[in-house]
Amino acid sequence: MDPQLIDLFRDDLTGAEFDLHSIRALLGAETNEARERGVFAPARRALAKRAEEPLAILIRLFLLGDPLEDRAVSIALPHLGVAGALALELLETSPEGLRAAISVNPVEIADPRRAGLVKWWILSDLDDALRRGPARLDHVMGVGGATRTLIAQAPPGDVGSSLEIGTGCGVVALHLSLRGPVVATDISKRALEFARANARLNEVVGIDFRLGDLFEPVTGEAFDLILSNPPFVVTPRDTEEERYEYRDAGLVGDELAELVVSRSPHHLNENGTLLCLANWESPWGSDGLNRVTEWIADADCALGADAQLAGWIIERDRISTLRYAETWARDGGARPGDLEFEQMMTAWLDDFSKRRVTALGLGSIRLRRLSVRGDRSSSVAPAPLVHTERAAGAFSEASGRHLSATFELALRVARLTDAQVRAARWVRSSEVVEHRQHVPGEEAPYAITLEAQTGISRRVTADPLLAAAVGVCDGELTLGQIADALATLLEVDREAAAEALTAGVRELVWLGMLGLGEEVSTVD
Repeated sequence: MDPQLIDLFRDDLTGAEFDLHSIRALLGAETNEARERGVFAPARRALAKRAEEPLAILIRLFLLGDPLEDRAVSIALPHLGVAGALALELLETSPEGLRAAISVNPVEIADPRRAGLVKWWILSDLDDALRRGPARLDHVMGVGGATRTLIAQAPPGDVGSSLEIGTGCGVVALHLSLRGPVVATDISKRALEFARANARLNEVVGIDFRLGDLFEPVTGEAFDLILSNPPFVVTPRDTEEERYEYRDAGLVGDELAELVVSRSPHHLNENGTLLCLANWESPWGSDGLNRVTEWIADADCALGADAQLAGWIIERDRISTLRYAETWARDGGARPGDLEFEQMMTAWLDDFSKRRVTALGLGSIRLRRLSVRGDRSSSVAPAPLVHTERAAGAFSEASGRHLSATFELALRVARLTDAQVRAARWVRSSEVVEHRQHVPGEEAPYAITLEAQTGISRRVTADPLLAAAVGVCDGELTLGQIADALATLLEVDREAAAEALTAGVRELVWLGMLGLGEEVSTVD
């Protein structure tokens, strides 16, 4: 895309105030929410009397997909003009008039450096609501839920060097550029064209876009942070159907996710972090979380004694093979009842059956490359520290900051001995809420749960001992003192109480419910 024409387009978008705030103000909140769901009639009614306003024209053109006359387009794009819009391939001609050929969406994303939002325009291919026909095989996605999930979980603050694998439209690379220099790779030439155009459109610099598969474009390089939302969809290979590049890497099963996990540690600096989204399979008789844990163990082994990995796997959803097949058959534009849909469903289910896959997990994988202190001459490296959990709750505000802080503390606590955990003073998060369920007339609750909105909303069942201990974790008493007092009060064995609370505290740290109230030295 011609950089000079992109600059003219930016001037027109700025002049029309084509941003989410102005769009909401013009349409009204309820009408705009309907538009975002693909219900366009209310928006068309709201814009019917605003035919000469640039903002209204841009909404109709790029957000509703309406065909318009040359005159209307010229009003909305006075600098770029019709000829420039056609040259940029923003628009295409049709019997009804000029129509959007690609999506132009204003987006707002949390600023990773400070409170507030960054506002960008993102170019991508047309989505299902606007596209007139099936998606291209080299379709470039816009800013979807998965992208926002990845950005939401990312560590905040400045980063010395970042890498994005599979940049697509480039919005994650733009977000990383707010923290420092970025390398962004993709196997799709067309995706890189969109990514470069979006960087130019939003006047973002400091991104080195490179063409290539996974880590090939960064051979021999290492980074402080790697983010990736790769084409991880598990797709049957025993089919002649052409694949969509944005979702299908052309590999068998969940092999792409395994490759990202196995290769990324070699491209991480000391204390560098990988955060990627992934799907993983649960073969018959096994758990997908254990499968990902094995990937991390193998990757750790490959590093030798010079480094150690730590991992945090969060499974956000676990679905059946049937639901998975239906989701991705629909994603391609096929609908139940169509021959194509039935053929795709059959191919997916046959593939899962042949490979004995019973379910699929959807979530994120966070890795940290740690240095190994001590005798580096040893050929045996310590086993990796890996924590797994299922957490389907909603993300809280500043979830990236909360999750990163939790990961840092959990890694530190993992190096404490049980004696050090008991000697420490612990502080309950202000967001922890206790729920007790009673049978009417009975004094003791039959269930106690602890809930917190820190990072990801979570609930955990607690027995009376753990619930009571959390209730007095205000930094005044050590865990050992709390255990002794509760053992006496509840008439239970002191050592058993201490052991139970030590294990409980370690788990609650991972859930973001407890923090350290004082400095505790870790084990070398």
